[in-house]
Amino acid sequence: MEERKEKEIEYYERKAEEFSRERVSTGADFESFEPQDLESFKFLYKILGENCRDKIVLDFGCGNGVHSVFPAKMGAKKVIGIDLSEKSLAIARQRVKKEGAGDKVEFLKMDCEKMEFSDNFFDVIFEGGTFSSLDLNRVFPELARVLKSDGKVIGIETFGHNPVTNLKRRLNKVSGKRTEWAAEHIFCQRDLKEAKKYFKKIEVYYFHIISFLAIPLLKIPGGKILLKILEAMDKALFLIQFFRKYAFKIVFIFSSPQK
Repeated sequence: MEERKEKEIEYYERKAEEFSRERVSTGADFESFEPQDLESFKFLYKILGENCRDKIVLDFGCGNGVHSVFPAKMGAKKVIGIDLSEKSLAIARQRVKKEGAGDKVEFLKMDCEKMEFSDNFFDVIFEGGTFSSLDLNRVFPELARVLKSDGKVIGIETFGHNPVTNLKRRLNKVSGKRTEWAAEHIFCQRDLKEAKKYFKKIEVYYFHIISFLAIPLLKIPGGKILLKILEAMDKALFLIQFFRKYAFKIVFIFSSPQK
């Protein structure tokens, strides 16, 4: 196995060990906040919920399974989560068991860059922020291969052009909170351009140009109110195309895969 992959697995194995078992039932992610608190994730879940009923869904790079139960609850026929971190998968299985969704959700240890599924297998592929840990030159053709011709890749990623969040990312790399590969491969405009080689239709929605400043404050009184105020300001700013590049998060839909 390549060294970069080994380092990514080692990082997420360590994060899984640090993850408090008491938090598994709360819906919290590794970053100590509930994804649904953010407008970006609310929008993401709305789109996912509208597209997963009676569908076979792949949770691509599922990690600790924080997103895996939702499509099952929204009527997905089957949800399959894949990841290379065994300890993360163990937490994911525990989470699904507590949620009573074990009959619809399955987790497999599998390389996202070389999936073992047959062509045209999935109706929906959900991607919850794992792109930075991967080589997208290998990922995009794989996603297009396993997705049905009328399927959709629905995902959310940190966008790599905001100078403030980029500084934080560099500090995280130094402190060991991010691997070197992940810190240097945050999703960017060039990656959207690359995705167009494999998907005929690309939709992108932008979030958190200033509201990301409130994310560390969500646990304190008034933090969520501040977030909502700043998110309203974000919507006004994103009406101007210039600011979209500096979004903290983007939600995307890739469809019409080119086989």
